[in-house]
Amino acid sequence: MNARILVVDDEPQILRALKASLRGAGYDVETAETAEGALTAAALSPPDAIILDLVLPDGRGTAVARELRTWTSVPIIVLSVVGDESEKVAALDAGADDYVTKPFGIEELLARLRAAMRRVDSSSEATVDIAELHVDLANRVVSFAGKPVQLTPHEFRLLALLARNEGKLLTHSAILREVWGKAYADESHYLHVYVSQLRRKIEPDPARPRYILTEPGAGYRLVDPTS
Repeated sequence: MNARILVVDDEPQILRALKASLRGAGYDVETAETAEGALTAAALSPPDAIILDLVLPDGRGTAVARELRTWTSVPIIVLSVVGDESEKVAALDAGADDYVTKPFGIEELLARLRAAMRRVDSSSEATVDIAELHVDLANRVVSFAGKPVQLTPHEFRLLALLARNEGKLLTHSAILREVWGKAYADESHYLHVYVSQLRRKIEPDPARPRYILTEPGAGYRLVDPTS
């Protein structure tokens, strides 16, 4: 059975293009043009993933993502306009998995969609292998290119969070809350220090990171540099 994708956008030409491209990639597609329509469609026939515009005629995509997260964990990829950085971060903090900026390339969107759906399938795995990086979540052991990597407890928690969400953009505040607790949710400089330390231990060239990537103004994601 093909995976079902719910596409939410009020621009007819974008809906048509996404429907054609997603069906061509082997997905079944349902569409909605409003926030209310999106929530209704998702409740009546739960999709395997959602592509969600941030600006809808009857509300914000951020509010839709937040409502969806009260009852479903399916991947949500938001579509946003250039320069709408605060909206992107708000959507990610509301529970979206990733974002793609309009205008976008369909191949990039499909790649983000595949990565988000893979995370759901592999979320219960005890180990994560990303190119030369090996993270044993159960035993708290890390190696790179077959050599052990010594991490502090907070460095391991940071890497484990990124590894469990491979490819997903995690905002500064989301990482800080998960790793250090709510009291540190606004201490982004604190996070920068730990990311730098982690890069020195797992990146072949910390000055040109290939595993832990920075999304300016938003957060970080751990990626496979060979894919």
